[in-house]
Amino acid sequence: MIGPGTGVRVYLACGVTDMRKGIGGLAALAQDQLRQKPAGGAVFAFRGRRGDRLKLLHWDGQGFCLYYKVLERGRFPWPSSKDGTARLTSAQLAMLWEGIDWRRPDWGAPPARVG
Repeated sequence: MIGPGTGVRVYLACGVTDMRKGIGGLAALAQDQLRQKPAGGAVFAFRGRRGDRLKLLHWDGQGFCLYYKVLERGRFPWPSSKDGTARLTSAQLAMLWEGIDWRRPDWGAPPARVG
């Protein structure tokens, strides 16, 4: 994914977001609902009602970037609205973007020891 690098702060707006909102509306949600400065360099993630749509809002230092993904099958894993706001790592954000459940990743077998 083209976008913010590692170490970026990531905030999820738990619950449902109206996916008709654009940059201005999502920036207002980041400020009012998530209590964060929209142009502070963090990534803000929003999911639609059906769960198959995800929008990421990010200030890159020059302007806002809006990333939008619609899954052909499945739903993005998401906390309920009672959870309020969730913080993710950049690795968890990458899993989320790929539709992987970032809350319970399957790491498989541990790597074999060398020598």
